[in-house]
This record gives sequence, structure tokens and C-alpha cells, in this order.
Amino acid sequence: MSITLLWAVDVYGRVYSVSTAGQRWERADDALLELKRVTAGKGRCWGIGCDHHVYLNMMPHETPIRYREETYENQRWNPVDGFTDTLLPTDRWSWSDVMGMNPQSLQGFQLPSRSWEWEGDWYVDQSCGGEPSQTGGWEYAVDFPANFSPDKKWNSCVRRRRWIRYRRYIAQGSWAKIPMDHPWKAPLPLCDISSGGWEMSDESGRYPYLWAVSQQGQVWFREGIHPRVPEGTSWEEVDVPQEVAQLSLGPRDLLWAVLWDGNLMVRTGLSLDNPIGTSWVELASPAKEVETLHVTVGVSVVWVVTKDYKVWFRRGVNSHNPCGSGWISIGGEMMMVDVGLNDQVWAVGEDRGLYFRMGVTPSEPSGNGWIPVSAQWGNSKEAAPPSNQPTEASRSSILSCTDSGLERGPTELPNSTPVLEAADPSVVPLGGSDTAPQRREDTPAAPKSLIPASDSFINSLVSDRDKTSTLQQTIKPQEEGGRFSPAQILMSPDAAGPITPWSNVDLEGAEGSRSTHAAAGACSGNDTAAYGLGLDGSHGIGEEDGPVWAWISGGGCSVDASSQISWLSATGPLVSSLSLTPVQSSAWSEQEHKDDINKKPLERSNVRSIWVRKGTLRWWRDWKPQRWLDVSVALEQSTKSDGKKDSIFFVYYTQYDEKKYLHVFINEVTALVPVIRDCHYAFAVYTGQRSRQRCPLLLAALTEQDMNDWLTLLSDCCCECRGITAPPSRHALWSTTSKGDIFVHEPSFSLEAATHTLTCDLMFWRQVPGHLRCVESNSLGLVWGIGWDGTAWVYGGRCGQQATPDADAGDVHQQTDARSVHVYENQRWNPVTGYTDKGLPTDRPMWSDESGLRECTKGNTHPPSPQWSWVSEWAVDQTVPGGTDKEGWQYAADFPTTFHGHKTMKDFVRRRRWSRKCKITLSGPWQEVPPIPLSDISLMPCLAQSKMEEVPLWALSDKGGVLCRLGVTTQNPAGTSWLHVGTDQPFKSISIGGANQVWAIAKDGAVFYRGSVSPHNPAGECWYHIPSPSRQTLRQVSVGRTSVFAVDENCNLWYRQGLTPSYPQGSAWELISNNVTKVSVGPLDQMWIIADGMPGFPAETPGALCHRLGVGPMQPKGQHWDYGLGGGWEHVSVRANSVEAPRTQHPLPPGPSHSPQLPSRANGNAMVGVSV
Repeated sequence: MSITLLWAVDVYGRVYSVSTAGQRWERADDALLELKRVTAGKGRCWGIGCDHHVYLNMMPHETPIRYREETYENQRWNPVDGFTDTLLPTDRWSWSDVMGMNPQSLQGFQLPSRSWEWEGDWYVDQSCGGEPSQTGGWEYAVDFPANFSPDKKWNSCVRRRRWIRYRRYIAQGSWAKIPMDHPWKAPLPLCDISSGGWEMSDESGRYPYLWAVSQQGQVWFREGIHPRVPEGTSWEEVDVPQEVAQLSLGPRDLLWAVLWDGNLMVRTGLSLDNPIGTSWVELASPAKEVETLHVTVGVSVVWVVTKDYKVWFRRGVNSHNPCGSGWISIGGEMMMVDVGLNDQVWAVGEDRGLYFRMGVTPSEPSGNGWIPVSAQWGNSKEAAPPSNQPTEASRSSILSCTDSGLERGPTELPNSTPVLEAADPSVVPLGGSDTAPQRREDTPAAPKSLIPASDSFINSLVSDRDKTSTLQQTIKPQEEGGRFSPAQILMSPDAAGPITPWSNVDLEGAEGSRSTHAAAGACSGNDTAAYGLGLDGSHGIGEEDGPVWAWISGGGCSVDASSQISWLSATGPLVSSLSLTPVQSSAWSEQEHKDDINKKPLERSNVRSIWVRKGTLRWWRDWKPQRWLDVSVALEQSTKSDGKKDSIFFVYYTQYDEKKYLHVFINEVTALVPVIRDCHYAFAVYTGQRSRQRCPLLLAALTEQDMNDWLTLLSDCCCECRGITAPPSRHALWSTTSKGDIFVHEPSFSLEAATHTLTCDLMFWRQVPGHLRCVESNSLGLVWGIGWDGTAWVYGGRCGQQATPDADAGDVHQQTDARSVHVYENQRWNPVTGYTDKGLPTDRPMWSDESGLRECTKGNTHPPSPQWSWVSEWAVDQTVPGGTDKEGWQYAADFPTTFHGHKTMKDFVRRRRWSRKCKITLSGPWQEVPPIPLSDISLMPCLAQSKMEEVPLWALSDKGGVLCRLGVTTQNPAGTSWLHVGTDQPFKSISIGGANQVWAIAKDGAVFYRGSVSPHNPAGECWYHIPSPSRQTLRQVSVGRTSVFAVDENCNLWYRQGLTPSYPQGSAWELISNNVTKVSVGPLDQMWIIADGMPGFPAETPGALCHRLGVGPMQPKGQHWDYGLGGGWEHVSVRANSVEAPRTQHPLPPGPSHSPQLPSRANGNAMVGVSV
């Protein structure tokens, strides 16, 4: 690591620096230099003197800073004298710049300041266009202006040559005054400067920018700063809507400012092409009714100190979002903070000590505690006597102090020594020895001298402090029993010196702070400490005990969280507790107490912290032109003092060279769903608003590992924000997507409440490891699932129990699943060639999906996601519904119509399905239940207080056989064996409800009810045939506690009327709604469905979660739908949710129940399609 410097200024304007490779503070060589504040950058440091001039200190470097001055000598040819400097009136000057627009004689070049010197005299550049020339450096042309060349031709009427002279910067390693733009004008009364912008470009050695604030509230920008011109050239005023008190520029494109009224302003539009930005945005102070005192910015962080000395961190700050998104309160009480390199934070505490924020990393930008800067003091450069010949900076400082009319302190004071006596023994000394000199008992009291401050701006800020928390207390010389009163100060001629130098802040408060913290004595208060306040030999005022700091700048100090710096240590000297003001702190007398405290870093606990994870993903821009964009993302999590966490997810992108961003509050995220999108490792982020708008945030990673890492991280943050730490509860809602991912939702009383029902778009779904086609559960904690290949699985994650590491590790098993991918080959008949792949222009693609809307060939069709892999080759599938011929073809009159398996005279088109099997392998809390593949499964729903020795479980095999599982209990959820139940035809759907009601649907759509099912007779006696709805073929059934619902092949939802305990078969079917693909009825007769599509959003992928509202004992059919997550949902099960809200009588809104109605809206969501 290269050696860099940390800069600081004490309250007397003295400038100090400490090297990262050193151990001691070193004062600037110019002992009389007095600066208000400094701002450091890479290789340089700027400062504001008490004379209002700006000073620059360039670090010494092996490569000198040289600047080339050049001018051109121009001549014209005439027939008498040849080439002379006598030019035409319309020509350029005889000595000019390269363009000829400005005159530049050799005598007109002057050094810009005393920091430069000429390296030599003017000489002619003998090269022309970079190549040596024999023409004496002359270039010829026909006329001005024209293209010049070293070749002289017959028509060359003008010529020129370049003169060069170099000047060198000689003030490296010392403070040099920046010359004024106009020497005859008064200097700008600047009160603050800030340097930055050197990382705005990827170029190495990028020069910085400099901004300044005048005491009138104006903002200025320094132009012309260049590696060869470190001082810059001139000041340019930047318009501001209000007066500015202080500003800070980061290494890149962040610029924040503090206004006179205590609010903040942010400069937007900063870039390489426009370094002064475009506009201002005003922000309120972090704390209500407390004005902002100081702001500092880094690459992507902003820190603020308010006038109550509280420290604040701005979250969400980025070049795409310079204003950020919210404030975080950070522990500690500071006078000012400064963000240096690598976003490391330095501060001046309220006790005037220097502090460093430890633990600041890119992933935790707020750090985790303050530690003191414990560089050694004494035996440094300032110990040498000052030079008899002060430098220019020293002379200007002295003159400015003299001219300003400052009132000097008395030149002669009684021979006395300053004595401090702490009222409260709890102060740790700022410096000096552990043993304090004894107080002189015969020292008389002396009046306190008035030392005014030169920096009116800082004084105004200090004067705003609460009088009860400052050290500016009335000091009265009192003598009680031979002892001086607390905080009494006595001065001697040797201590005071003849002249009191310029002060950076209110010295009354500063000396009180120093003195209070410098006291050391016994807890009984018998010992006192004496410190000189004047010049004593080679020391300045207060130097023998270390400086009292006023300012710090770490912009040139390269330190990070892993740096090993001798004067930065978490176990270094602890200066004071940052939760106490200097008045509340006093001396620790015993070394044992100091040793105990020194081992503890400051403010390690009870602090809000920020944690950030950054990365790159691809984002699907959902507006035209729709396409994938490479974006930067950041997950920012803050931890409050009470342990609560909240997070924000940012997506940063660029549109038309303008930086923009999206953000999602993690506590608003409702689901994180892996999706199938263009063969990417993609996932969708749902929120309530995005669910209503049907436009989730789509992101994609480059690798599967990256996607899984982000999904795990985001999911963990979502669960932390909601306080979810345990596995799914016994009452959880389960669902699966068409991709096979499994999700659960933890229900609340409001989910099925009659009023104030939780809307579907606000439900939080978290993913459970595994891959299944459907999941069924009940409130006893039993969960079964079926994979796409028909394999049965039972959940082993201990529903409703607290997770333990050992149990979780034992519950994870390897899970596999397989499914077939289909493409359709389409052909049309013509009289010449018969069936061919030459279709009509209006036909579907000759290779397509089942719908015919999308072209799918065997070559461009891939597995559902990159996690899948092929396990077979393409083959003709002859198991298509409707039958096929020997070659697998199905025939129809045209596209699209119903296909059949035999050819007729009217069939002009045909198709056949090609299939290819793929497989996925992963780990999850699922245990396989061999050996029979299943197609459907159902567990009997029950209330939470129910107790059963064995839980009834019915299933269908992949061949359509009916099965009953025996031995299923909470201790043995997998059961023991299958019991085959006889049928005369294969079934495709089965469901068991309350009171052991078993309903089933055959493959031909016939409905059956199983009679005499009981705990003693789990298989029942016989099947009763139930008439189907007129001209409809049912395909799925779900039975609740007292209600039965079914779905037909046309996506219509039916309700079975007339169910009674004496007549459980019911009397008739009633149409409830259309647009339904699957239904699930729970133990409270609540009803949830998977909708085929979302009304008003025809382009959305089929499969949306919907909840039937208004369901009750008097209204078992409900009244309307509440649409939730949409697009790609395959299955939902609410049969475990027995969380019943207290029932109250609330009138339901009236509405027609037997007439068709258009889609309506409730809670902002599109509702039902058709109800009768």
C-alpha cells in the first residue's frame, strides 16, 4: 500500500499530517501558516487561510510538474523585403496563438505565481508536425488560415514557427497561495472548499475538481485544474436557489450542500462533459426541527451531522440516485465528519478528538463503531524553532490577522499557572503524561482573556449549540477552603506569550473542552492537572498536550477496513464516551479504570448499521423497445438499534445517456419466482403494485449459482423483515408454479375475515426447496406432493416446529423430477403433393407449440430451464388425447379445430406431437413414497383442534386407479401401505372433504361419490354416480367441510347444491364463474382457484392465484374474486388453513347472483368474468 497522509487542523489554524506508515503527527513546515479548513485529494491538499486565500500543497513526486508555454511567430512575404513581420491589416498578429485569435508576444508571458519558475529561455521548435525539419522551424502556407507544411512552394505567401518555453512548479511539499483571478479585486471571502471528482473517469491520474462556498452563500467552481496546471485558472460562479453554508464533493459525481436554513441540496447531472452539473434538488434535514450542520460525501455514501451533533447516514445513494432514499441514525456525537478514500469515515468528536469509523466496507458502508485516531504527539517537526524568514503564506496570514482588527489578549499576565479541576471524575486525557503536575496553591486568580475567532461562519454554528450542552459557562474565580473552583483557568506570562494567534473557533468553548478532558486526578478529586495555554519555548498555544482539533480530511489517506495502521486500533486509547458531552465527562483517576475502557471500542452496540450487497444482473425492460439490459443492482439492509431490519433493492440502469434507477422496498415484496424466459437464469420480483399492474420486475443472472445466491439473499431479507424464521406452519397455504417451484404463505386471521380481508396481491409467498407439480396438505402438518413424473413425495420439514440445524440437515434429501417437452409438426393437404409442410400464409408455423401461436422446432426447443437436462431424444408421441393413427398423426378440417385420430374426406390439416424427456436433480425436504406413480392426491381437511389417529388420504395412480393410504399419522406422515379401491373405469380427479366425503371424476367426466367411508372403514363400500352438468365434462373436484366445487373442460366453475348430512350427494350443479383451471376448498369452505387468465391482460401467461371473497355460512358460493399473483401458477392448496377469524355480522354488498355480469373491480383488482 502506498504511503498517504491524513490531514487535520486544530482550533488555532495549525495544519498537521500523519502518514499511514508513520506514528506521529507532524506540523507543516510553515510554523506561522494558519488555515480554517482543508480538503485533501490524491497527491494534494487544499486549504482556506484566515486571509480568505486558497492554498495548495502538492505532494512531492519523482516526476516534476512542467507546463509548456508556446506562441507562434507569423510572417508574410512581399516582393521588396521577402518574409517580414509586416502583415496585412486583415492578418493575425505577428505573435499569436496557434489559431491566430489572440496576441501572444514573448514579453507578455508571466509566471502565474511564485510557485513557478522558468526552466530556460525561449527557443524555436525545429520540428514540423513532429518530424525534424531543416527550415529553421518555419511552416509555409498560401494564406492565413490554411494548412501549413514544411515545404516552401512558389505560392507560399505566409509562414509561421513555434516558440517554446517551459515553466516548472517548485512548490511541491509546501503550502502555496493560489493567485487571485483579478489582482486588483479583493479576494473572495471563502468559508468552505471541497475537492473531488478524480474517479469520475476510469482514466488513471484523473485531475480533481474544486468547489468553494463564499461567506455570502455563493457557490464557485475552480476551472482549469489539470495535471500540468494544479492551481487551476479561474473561478466560475454556479447559480444556487438559496444561500449555501457548506458543501462536499465526492470522488465521483456526488455533490451535496448545506443551506443556511439547515436543509440540504443535491447537485444533479454531474459528468465529465458537464462537471458543474445541471440542477439542484432540495432535501429536508434528517432530524425534524434540527438543522443540518455538516455534510460529507464519498463514492456512494453521504454522512450528515446535525446541530445536536447527531450523525446520520443516507441510504440508497448512487450516481443513478444521488438524492438517496432515507436516513439512518448512527451512534456517536460529532462536530464534523469527512469521507475519505474507499468511503472510509473520519470525524472530529464533540470532545475535539479525532475518530475513525471502523468496519466500513463495500458491503457494510456504515461501519460498526468509532475508534480514536491515536497517533503519537511530541518530538515532531514543530518542536524546531520557527524560521526567522516566514514564507509568503505566513506573511499573508500575519498581515490578514493584523488588518482584520482582532483584539489581542493582554501581553502581560500575573505569574500563574492554569489550573483545571474537574467536577466529575470521568475524563480520559486527550494527551500528555498519565501523571499530572501538582497545582500551585499560592497562585492568584486572573481574569479570563477574550480571544475572538476569525471564522465567523464556524462561530455562528458553534453559537447555535444548546447552552446546557456547551462548555461556555460562566467561570468565576472562587476560593473555597484553599481550593480553586472547578474549571478555573489561571495564566502566566510564559504560558500566554506576548501575542495570541488567530483562532479557528470560539476559544472559550475550545479551551474549556481541552481543559475538561485534560484533567486527571483521583476519584476523590484531590489531584489536579496544569496545562499551559501560551507559547513555551518551541511549543505553540496548547501544543504541549496535543492539539484541540477542529477539522479533518481523509481524502488523501488510503485506508480500508483491512489496513494495518499503527495509529488505528480498536484497542487503542479511548478518548471519551461519545454518548456524553464534554461537560458530562470528567477524569478517571485510576489507571485500572483506563485500562478497562481502553480495551473497548466506542459505540460497538445499540447502533443502526447498513449492509450492502452489490452485483450485476440483466433486467427485462417492459416498455418499448422491450429487451434485456445489463444493469447494476444493490441490496441495502439497515439494522435498527432494536434489531429490526429493513431493506431496499435497487436496479441502476442508463437510458439515453441518463442515469436512472428502480427501487423495491423488501417489505413490499410479495414473491420471488424463478421464471422461464429466453433460456436465462431469470426470476421475477413481485410487489403489491406490480401484481396489480401485472408487470413483475424481471431479472436474470449469468449463471445458475448467481441466480440462486440472489434468490436466497432476497428471500432471507424478506423473511427477516416479516419476522419469519420457522418452517411453514401447519396452516400454511401451498402452491406450485408451472415451472415446478413450490411456495407457501403463512395465513393470518385477516385472510378469511368477513371484512378488511387481506388482498391477494399483498400476500407474501416464500419458496420451499423442491420441485413438484402439485401439493396437498391439512392442518395437522401433513404435506404430500406429486412430481411431474408422477412420483409421490412427503414433506419432512416439520411443519409448525422450530427449525434446528441438525434437524434441517437430516430432513434434506435428493429429489429428482422428469417431464416431457412437446413440439407439434403441422401439415396441410394439397391436391398435387398431398400432406406437406407448405401451409397457407395464414396458417400456423409448420413447427409450433400446442396453441400454434409460437414457432417451436426441435432444434430451437430447450428444456424448461437451464437446471434441466435432456435424458432422451425426440420421438413421436402417440399418447395424445383424442388418439392418433399409426404414425402419430391427428387430423382436422382446419387450424385450429378439434383434432381426431382418423382421417376423413374433410380433413385438410394434420399434426403430430414430438416429445423429449428432461430431468432435474436437486435437494429439498421431501422424502419419496414408492412405488406407485400418482396423478392426484387428497388429504382430509380438518380444524386445528381436531385429533385423528390416522389421517384419511386418497390418491389416483397414473393409470387412473383409486388408492387409499393406510397408516398416515403425524408421526409417520408417509403412511405404511396402499389399499386399492375398485372402480369400473379410470379416474382423473379425487378429493376427500369433511366427514369423510369422497368425490371423484372419471376420465370420461362422470362424477362419483364414495359411500360409507369412515375411520373404521377407510375404503368405503361403493360408488354412487352423480349426474354431471348439462353438456359439460368435469375434470377436477375439491371438497371442503360442507361444500363441493368442480371445474369442467371449458374452465367453468360449478357448485354442488343441496348438500346435507342426510343427503351428501346434493341435488344440482350451479355455475359460479368461468376462467378457472383449478379449485381448492379448505376446511372453512374458503375457496381459492387458479384462473386461466387475468381480465384486461390478455398477454399475461395463464395461471393466476385468485381468492373468492364473501364466502360464509349464508353465502357458500361467495360473491366476487380477488386476483393476486399472476402468470405461470399451476396449483394451489388451502386445505390446511383452518385459521378462522372471529365472525361478526356485517352486511355484504348487494349484487345480482343469477345474471351475467362483466368483470368488476374490488380493491383495485380486476374481478370475476361471468357469474350466474
